[in-house]
Amino acid sequence: MIDAGLFYNKLVESGVGFFSGVPDSLLKDFCAYVTDHAGKRDHIIAVNEGAATALACGYHLATGRIPLVYMQNSGLGNAVNPLLSLADNDVYRIPLVFVIGWRGEPGVHDEPQHVKQGKVTCSLLESMGIPYTVLEKSEDAVSRQIETCFKTIAETGSPYAFVIQKDTFAPYTLQNKEERDATMTREEAIEEIAACRDGVIVSTTGMISRELYELRDKAGSGHERDFLTVGSMGHASSIALSVALQKPNLQVCCLDGDGAALMHMGALAAIGVQNPRNFCHIVLNNGAHDSVGGQPTIAPFIDLPAIARACGYTHVYQAKTKEELKKTLAEKHEGLTFIEVIVKKGARKDLGRPKSTPIENKTALMNYIKGLK
Repeated sequence: MIDAGLFYNKLVESGVGFFSGVPDSLLKDFCAYVTDHAGKRDHIIAVNEGAATALACGYHLATGRIPLVYMQNSGLGNAVNPLLSLADNDVYRIPLVFVIGWRGEPGVHDEPQHVKQGKVTCSLLESMGIPYTVLEKSEDAVSRQIETCFKTIAETGSPYAFVIQKDTFAPYTLQNKEERDATMTREEAIEEIAACRDGVIVSTTGMISRELYELRDKAGSGHERDFLTVGSMGHASSIALSVALQKPNLQVCCLDGDGAALMHMGALAAIGVQNPRNFCHIVLNNGAHDSVGGQPTIAPFIDLPAIARACGYTHVYQAKTKEELKKTLAEKHEGLTFIEVIVKKGARKDLGRPKSTPIENKTALMNYIKGLK
């Protein structure tokens, strides 16, 4: 393993002056170090990877210096457009350093949603013409790799990527933690919601889907009414919207996270315009990317209920306590509903993962919907 501070300092010494990205579990120690040591203007945790790439490009245009963008390899999909139509050598030729967590690396066990992305990560970089190296785990090797990175950038003026394997960085604990004023755990909130919601639930990626799955087991109920969006962060609400529109007599609930809702916030506008009466959109807001190391989101600094109201949601609520959540859920208003639930950071250390495969999850849900009158 290599020290995250060593990697950070060598990058800064080589000319990196700005950091942006979306946190990843393989990069959590590096991301935590950046959060603790980069200045406020020099580090922005972006809403999605495409936005992080654009922020980095803007930094270079303003300063002439080299920025760094970090992400999980699944985020490459969000970044392809600005990479190819903005930063590429055939367009503006903007030098960027990328640090990419290699989830689903071939030969390394990982969750099913990462397997395909892991297979194509390196070939995708090659197809885009982005030179890269898999970061080694010794100090001398890292120093040589960083020298090669900046030599390549100086010669080509184009992006360069470091691909990060599992257990590359030594543990580093985030010091700059911002605590929320919350009394409810996310799992407690999901338990209340799952117990009283009829119809189907579409849950977002990460801890929320894992907790919903275990709570169904705890209650002795099946999983056929839940669609676990184990990948595709930020898209659960759009999946739920389409189900609600196609099945107007079926109650559909989306369990979203604050980071996921921010990642593709335009979905709220689409939902509001479509205005399905059978849709309840619940955002569990802990102000953190909890599944990938607890890095902060900007959700505590914006008014999500006001945004939902402006987008056209009929009924909008905020619940800060279990009692407020119970009261809100009991009202069962007719019409498009938005509920922001303020919850604590963190999860149980023994939280498991779904035992069923994504195909089994999909088939069970479709059979349940098909069997309805």
